[in-house]
Amino acid sequence: MNVSDAAYRTVHDYPGGSEPLAARMGMSAAVLRNKVNPKNDRNFLSLEEADRLIGITGDPRILQALQMNHDELLGSGDSVTNIIGALLSHDAAHGDLSREIADALADDLVTERELRDIVNKWMASQRAGTTLVKKLQAITGKRVIR
Repeated sequence: MNVSDAAYRTVHDYPGGSEPLAARMGMSAAVLRNKVNPKNDRNFLSLEEADRLIGITGDPRILQALQMNHDELLGSGDSVTNIIGALLSHDAAHGDLSREIADALADDLVTERELRDIVNKWMASQRAGTTLVKKLQAITGKRVIR
């Protein structure tokens, strides 16, 4: 998921949608929707607004998208701690995916929204797996335990 899609999903997946979230952010819902609309080429979230959006929603998708784009800048992938952290993140994302599927199947009917949520959780799990593999690749040929 790219940063624009992550911002869009963060706003539109917020409980109650953009209306209550915009009120908490101190702007109109129409302005907030425009700022996160990937097809809008005039209004954008500022860094401060993105920070506030993440803080209010507790939704990490914008951060995850940024991390996927710039993981190499966030530090070396060659420590055991980094690899264990990546493994735990992958396991947590996979658990979220399993829980989403179980919840969707509980009533023997998968709605379009539930399917979208499953796909989003699957993509998050895949991103976490990719990060883990990258960190493991970074230690290829290096001694891990000192």
